[in-house]
Amino acid sequence: MAAVVAVAFAFLIMFQISSSPVRALSSNYYHNTCPELDDIVTNVVKKAISNDRTVPAALLRMHFHDCFIRGCDGSVLLDSTKNNQAEKDGPPNISLHAFYVIDHAKKAVEAACPAVVSCADILALAARDAVALSGGPNWEVPKGRKDGRVSLATETRQLPAPTFNVSQLQQNFGQRGLSMEDLVALSGGHTLGFSHCSSFQNRIHNFNATLDVDPTMNPSFAASLRSVCPAHNKVKNAGSPLDSSSFVFDNAYFKLLLQGKSIFSSDQALLTNPKTKALVTKFASSQEAFENAFVKSMIKMSSITGGQEIRLNCRVVR
Repeated sequence: MAAVVAVAFAFLIMFQISSSPVRALSSNYYHNTCPELDDIVTNVVKKAISNDRTVPAALLRMHFHDCFIRGCDGSVLLDSTKNNQAEKDGPPNISLHAFYVIDHAKKAVEAACPAVVSCADILALAARDAVALSGGPNWEVPKGRKDGRVSLATETRQLPAPTFNVSQLQQNFGQRGLSMEDLVALSGGHTLGFSHCSSFQNRIHNFNATLDVDPTMNPSFAASLRSVCPAHNKVKNAGSPLDSSSFVFDNAYFKLLLQGKSIFSSDQALLTNPKTKALVTKFASSQEAFENAFVKSMIKMSSITGGQEIRLNCRVVR
């Protein structure tokens, strides 16, 4: 999601991701075994946000990147070992952070109900809390995911890149059973977060053989990005917020997109297809329509499952 690093598009996925739940998920899955689960996770996320305003964007992006590889199985949380480079160390995931929030939530959950709740479920709940605590919608998260045992950095090439055109985006989302409306709604997650220069350099320097800057970009906006991200940028953390209210979950992303003030090529690509453009326009004019679609698409995406176990430590296969 936010601040992804451009990687080569893989037209064939290396394994089958289920486009529907492998097992039935339920909002009261832990009703008897861990009734305080939601409150425990929310309190941990709330505390983390009070210390670091970048946490919501990080958790939302982490969940998205988890679900798009082997389903929502917590595999993005696993650490690399001497024999395996895990997803979190793949090129698009190097800038992921705030894993400690999931660690803290897992520790608190284990204290209340040991060996019952998956790391994948905790991450799904934390992503929901990230949105709700940033002023966005709240929703009941279906639960019952299991944790996966496989995490491969090489498979992160399957994540949608910020340079994708609309056809590539449609194929990438479609492989996961997600529709064009899901694509546009979930792209609205870019209302939270920050991107490093490397993810949008292609739009503001050497755009093509004749133009230095993407002509679809608002000229003054492009100039401001070029001042922050010069052609040979050497500032490690230089970049730009993904919209004008990057700590608030709202529909500003869509409004700015229509003004030529989007960050990624993949954002701008949403205006090149009549169906996706109509959805952008709809969401730009109605916060309520965006929130309703976003919740629906988040539940759909987070119901792509694929794990096998309950990990006691989210970073290590037991």
